[in-house]
Amino acid sequence: ASAEGKRLFVRYFSSLQLHAHFISVIAPLRLDAAEVEKMEGMIRARLEAVTQSLNEAIDGAEALFETHGITTAASYDTQALEIDVPVISSFGRRYLEVIAKLDQLMPLLQTLEIHEVVKPQAVDVQRALLKRQVRDVAQSARSIATGLRRRMNALAQEAVAVDPAKAVKAGTGEAVDSADAAENALDDDPAGEEVASVPITGEMAPEAEWEADSEAHEEER
Repeated sequence: ASAEGKRLFVRYFSSLQLHAHFISVIAPLRLDAAEVEKMEGMIRARLEAVTQSLNEAIDGAEALFETHGITTAASYDTQALEIDVPVISSFGRRYLEVIAKLDQLMPLLQTLEIHEVVKPQAVDVQRALLKRQVRDVAQSARSIATGLRRRMNALAQEAVAVDPAKAVKAGTGEAVDSADAAENALDDDPAGEEVASVPITGEMAPEAEWEADSEAHEEER
């Protein structure tokens, strides 16, 4: 319902799920499982930390409600965002719960500000801090996924250096012939990051040979 909750959901939820999927499903195909689990643990730790912060903030706001006899929380004039949300992993489920907790807290803080229980400056500071913590979870997942992708690309380049006749398609572990390397290099990866560069042979494609022959015959004629 809150503007903060809507904005964080639209901007970061899909991004978190995309990068978490890469970390948990794609990266283990080429990297050591222990390293991937360590990265997953970092994301879980951030989720647990922000969940604890939001729970404490909600409990504190509800305590102030009870202390000052406030029985009704502020509401919004705009319609709440109601959509079916596809959740594809435990990371996505927990991040969605975090956003929901933030959305629950925002009207409580606004109510305390309206009743002059908490100063506007204090509300702004707390709101900004919690929003940054929620945002940092998704940004951390993106940074981790980018780092793992670079490692995978480096391994792919090492494989090409050892055996130039074969190239390893980054992120899949699938061996492909060097003749297909150019096409693979142009494939978009899941997160839109740069794909591994692949050497291209200097042989002329059949279409190019046909065009060259046609031009030569045209000149002779």
